[in-house]
Amino acid sequence: MKRVLQGIDVSNWQGTVDWAGHAEAGVAFAFAKATEGGDYTDKWFARNWNGMRESWIVCGAYHFARPKGDPIEQARHFLNVIRSAGGLRRGDLIALDLEDDDGLRPERVARHARRWCHHVERHTGVRPFIYTFQAFAHGGNCAGLAEYPLWLASPHSPRGRPPVPRPWRDWTIHQYASSPVDRNVFHGTRQELTRLGFDPR
Repeated sequence: MKRVLQGIDVSNWQGTVDWAGHAEAGVAFAFAKATEGGDYTDKWFARNWNGMRESWIVCGAYHFARPKGDPIEQARHFLNVIRSAGGLRRGDLIALDLEDDDGLRPERVARHARRWCHHVERHTGVRPFIYTFQAFAHGGNCAGLAEYPLWLASPHSPRGRPPVPRPWRDWTIHQYASSPVDRNVFHGTRQELTRLGFDPR
């Protein structure tokens, strides 16, 4: 039986997060919202980023995509916010939250996501996770993103057994519950997870 790591994800909606308490309860990794669009910064991000780090939780930061805006401007904003919170260290994870089409056609949404990911990958060496849900991916909004690990929101599926939408063949993180906090699982070890993250070499 493969090892399963427990994770959570948070944003400003959670307010103050008790990171030490989560770590004690077995949370091994977490994602905190950093930015949205080209200029919004989550006011709790720096505190969450440092709280995860202090509790030895694998740190992840995510950006909420606004496909109507400029993907490069949004990627730069995201990276600047991480930098001002203390920057990336070995094993830190990055994700793009792709769940709103801003009223655009799927190919425009997918192109926005690809350009954002390419910029972030070029500047950090990290391949971002794509956070999305089945219906959004089925609509074609994730075309060309199969090379990026899938973080799938599927709270109605049994934990660790969500149906995987195209273009992916498999999921990497499954968000299986959303209350009182979003809960996630990763199939594998901490080492396998941090291999998907930042490597300063």
